[in-house]
Amino acid sequence: MTIKYENPWRYNEKVFESTDINEYYGFVYHIINNTNGRQYIGRKYFWQFRTPKGKKRKVKSESDWKKYYGSCPELKEEIGKVGRENFSRTILSLHTTKGKTNFEETRQLFAHGVLTEQLDDGTPKYYNSNILSRYFRKDYYGKND
Repeated sequence: MTIKYENPWRYNEKVFESTDINEYYGFVYHIINNTNGRQYIGRKYFWQFRTPKGKKRKVKSESDWKKYYGSCPELKEEIGKVGRENFSRTILSLHTTKGKTNFEETRQLFAHGVLTEQLDDGTPKYYNSNILSRYFRKDYYGKND
């Protein structure tokens, strides 16, 4: 099988391609920095809706999901330092609506303890610094109560 894009997303241990999207709207994903063990959980939509210049109706097209590595500045900086090839990208779940995608992302963020978990050396395990822009790592990380 020929891989059609760099460092492909994997779902159920198989490369995920555009032809696998079918009726799905988006996905929840897990990225691991293979050099230090730090991780990131997020969500991405397969589709974008844009209004072309001079037009009134929005046009649906495939998003940049194949190239996407997350919105976190700290993660992006790390990717710039060590290279994309040192990160593994896994799709945790696929969803048919925007709402289900968003809900599952939030559920996974809390389930994995992204604001409180740490590596053996004390570094935060996850690059995620907040959940819903309401719960912040700085308020929970390293606290035992």
